Amino acid sequence: MTIANYTVKPLFAEPYFMADISHAITDEQVAFLKNLPMVKNQVNYISEDLYIFKLPELKSIADAVQEALDIYAREVMGITQKLYVTQSWALMNPPGVGMHGHTHSNSLISGSLYYTDLPQPVARMIFDRFNGYRQIEIFPEKARANIYNSTKNIVVPKKGHVFLFPSHLQHLVEPNLSSEPRYSVAFNTFVKGKIGSFTDVSELILA
Repeated sequence: MTIANYTVKPLFAEPYFMADISHAITDEQVAFLKNLPMVKNQVNYISEDLYIFKLPELKSIADAVQEALDIYAREVMGITQKLYVTQSWALMNPPGVGMHGHTHSNSLISGSLYYTDLPQPVARMIFDRFNGYRQIEIFPEKARANIYNSTKNIVVPKKGHVFLFPSHLQHLVEPNLSSEPRYSVAFNTFVKGKIGSFTDVSELILA
């Protein structure tokens, strides 16, 4: 006798969120971001200022990112607490340079903002299901890949878009195969408000 009926259902899902905030980005801000003082950061370059969303010149961008975080907290996480940006920094990947796989510590939700034209071909962001030592490697056949067995997922950045994703997800950026620099902004977040339960003596107020 063979199995005639079976069901496959998801247990959990990892989201990523995308919003177009190009309306909040001016040409002056693009020039400002590209001209921020940068320092070498392993293989790419990172802004000396690691709290750039606090700069008055970037207020409209910071406000739009906050609006996206408010939507994410409410609609994706389903929480009443407020997400807020902790650190924020500008990045520049020269030709031939990407970014190795990494996660973001001391952050709940991380984000990437693509505020200017992306050089072609677009270096994609690749999310990896695994962030530790892989003791057993059993990979699906390409034709049978699906949301249950895929080890990697790919996000293609677009100008004016901000992407939000859980900070524990390992991700990398493909090498920039163009002859032009690739610019972006990255940021981390945490939560404000009360978490836990007063009666269960697990209450914690994060101001």
